[in-house]
Amino acid sequence: MNVEQARYYMIEQQLRPWLVLDPKLLECIQAVRRELFVPAAYQAMAFADMEIPLRANPTQGEHMLSPKLEGRLLQALSIQPDDRALQIGTGSGYMAAVMAQMGANVLSLELEVELGQMARKSLQKANITEVEVRVTDGSGGAPKEGPYDIILLTGSVAFVPQTFFNQLKPGGRLVAVVGDAPAMTAMLYTRKEESTDTEKPVSMEDIHAQSLFETYIERLRNFDEKPSFTF
Repeated sequence: MNVEQARYYMIEQQLRPWLVLDPKLLECIQAVRRELFVPAAYQAMAFADMEIPLRANPTQGEHMLSPKLEGRLLQALSIQPDDRALQIGTGSGYMAAVMAQMGANVLSLELEVELGQMARKSLQKANITEVEVRVTDGSGGAPKEGPYDIILLTGSVAFVPQTFFNQLKPGGRLVAVVGDAPAMTAMLYTRKEESTDTEKPVSMEDIHAQSLFETYIERLRNFDEKPSFTF
């Protein structure tokens, strides 16, 4: 496989047609070696338009998202240099790597020890240093290290818990896939700039919610299924 040609076609034939058009993001996707984050058994599929299993036994559940979905979710975050980023669900580590390549300082939380170890090794191989992978339950976020400019949930949830909105800076963005199969929606939540009191819980009036597109991805584990408030 000609890796660079495959990467080029991934961008031109998958990402661009799916409206992943941000020049800086595409430049960073070009720079980060996606193949380093793909298990050896699936190297031939590293740039394919599909979800890639992260374990030798594909029935165990965890997958890399398809390149075009990764791109759309990352684009929605509007990542800026020096953004403080929180990712829930490290998975392969690839999306954290792209965020870091764009200039973000990333704290990535992964529930599974094996996946956390794999991601750390892949990030090291890719010479990505601005990502901390922490093996822990991410269902409550990491409030002590916040607040954050951007938060990315890389699995689906029935709703976004209020604690994550509390961890956003004013003007901060949160991207998540929300809902129940088969009707899930990628959502962008933005904490309003005038919502400056970070000492009190965020209310629904402090958050602007925007539907992006319909999709389906696997559930994040340990998240509740009933919201405390809805939009």
